[in-house]
Amino acid sequence: MSVRSFFRRLVRYFLCLSAGLLAFAACAYTDYRLWPLDLPAARYPALPAPKIQGNRLVLPYSPVVASAKVASFHDQLEAFLKFEYLRGRETRDGGDASRILLTATDTPNGPSYEIFIVCDNDLLTDVPRLAQLEGRNLISRYDLNSWTQKDFAYYQQQSHMFDVAYGFPTAQKLESLNSFQLLPALARFLVFKSQTDNRVLQGSDAAPRPLTREQATQLAADIIDVAQFYSLPLDYFLGVGAMENDYMDVNGDLTHAVWKKRAQRDDIILRRGRKRVMVSDYAMGTWQITRETLRAAHQLYLHDKRDYTLLPARLRPPRNLDLNSVDDAVLTTYAGLLLRGLLDHFGGDVDKAIGAYNGGVKTPNPAYAAGVKTVAEYARRVLEHATALDDPSPNAKNPASTQPPASAPSTAPPRSAAQAPSATPSAAPPASSPQQKQP
Repeated sequence: MSVRSFFRRLVRYFLCLSAGLLAFAACAYTDYRLWPLDLPAARYPALPAPKIQGNRLVLPYSPVVASAKVASFHDQLEAFLKFEYLRGRETRDGGDASRILLTATDTPNGPSYEIFIVCDNDLLTDVPRLAQLEGRNLISRYDLNSWTQKDFAYYQQQSHMFDVAYGFPTAQKLESLNSFQLLPALARFLVFKSQTDNRVLQGSDAAPRPLTREQATQLAADIIDVAQFYSLPLDYFLGVGAMENDYMDVNGDLTHAVWKKRAQRDDIILRRGRKRVMVSDYAMGTWQITRETLRAAHQLYLHDKRDYTLLPARLRPPRNLDLNSVDDAVLTTYAGLLLRGLLDHFGGDVDKAIGAYNGGVKTPNPAYAAGVKTVAEYARRVLEHATALDDPSPNAKNPASTQPPASAPSTAPPRSAAQAPSATPSAAPPASSPQQKQP
C-alpha cells in the first residue's frame, strides 16, 4: 500500500469517527432535553380545593392546622408587649385570645420571637379577618402557614411558657431596681404605649406621633429622675402618664375655658363679661396639665424647700413662669410635684391622690384612679420581668430557651399595612388639679 493511499484511508476513518461522535452527542443532547422527568410532588395542593362544610362553602389551605404569622421580633420584651396587646384587643372584641400564640426560635442572629394567630383554615374567612386587622393597624403584615398537629401542640406549650414566666413574681421588685437597670426597659415600654395609642391606630392626620427610641429614652430618664426626687411610686407615676397622653407631647382640650374675676399675665382671653373674663384653659403636653393648674403648680414650686439642684438642669422650672412657652421636660417636674402634693395631702393614700389628680381634692375621680392602678400594675410586672431578662447572670431565666420545630412553609405572600395617628383625648376637671382624661 502506498503512503498516499494510507493517508487517504486514515483521513476517511477520522472523518467517519468524528461524524459518529457528533451524531452521538446530538442524540444525547436531544434525549436529555426531551426525555420526560419525574417532578417532585408539592407537600400540599398548589390550589386549594373548595369543600362544603355544614351549609357553607369553605376553601381550606392546610391539611391539618392553619395559622398566620403576624409579627416577628428580636427583642423579647417588645414581642411580649405586642402579644399581650393583641390578646387584649381580641378579648375586648369578643374573640378567643387563646388562638394568639407567642413562639421563639433560634436564628444565626439570635432568638426570633414570632406571634401567630391560629386560623379557621378557610381562605374565605381568614383572609378578610386578617385584612381587617391590617386595616386597623393592629398588625403590619401576615403570612399564612400550615402546621402539623405536633407543631401546633408545641407552639401552644411554648406560648403557655411565656405566660407562666411573665406571671411568676420576680426576685427583684421595682423599688429595688436602679436607674441603669430600669432605663432601657422603660424606654421600650414608653415607645410601645405610644405606638398603640388609639389615636395613632385610627390614622387621623391630626394624631400625635409615637415616640422615637431617642425621645423615649430621654423621657424615661426624666420620669425616673423626677420620681426619685419626689419619692413617688414609679408605677403609679407611669400610670398617670399612660392615662393622660400615652407619653406623647401634644396639647389637649383646646376648646376648654374657665371664667375668672380678672385676667392674669399670659392669659389667652376669649371673652369679657361685666365683672369677669373667660380665658383658655387647654391641657399641655405629655401630662395634660391645664394652664390654670400649672399656675398653681408653679406656686407650689416657688414655696417648695427641696434642693432642686439635685435635679438635672433641663428639669428645673424657671423662677418666672411663661404659660405660652413651657418646656415639656419641665412639665414632667410639675406633674411630679402635683402628685407629691396630693400624696402628702391625703396622708400617702395613693388611690385618693390619683383620683384627685384628675377630679380635684374635693371630688377625686375613682374611675380614673382605677384606670391608673391597672396601668401601674401592668407597668410594674413588665418592668420587673424585663430587667430580669436583661440580667446577664447565668441564673437569669429565659422563657424561650428551647428550640422549636422547623417552621412550616408559607402558603401566601406577605402583606403590609400603613401606619397612622389620631385626635387627642381631653377632660375638664376643676382648676385645682391637672386636667386629664382617660384614653
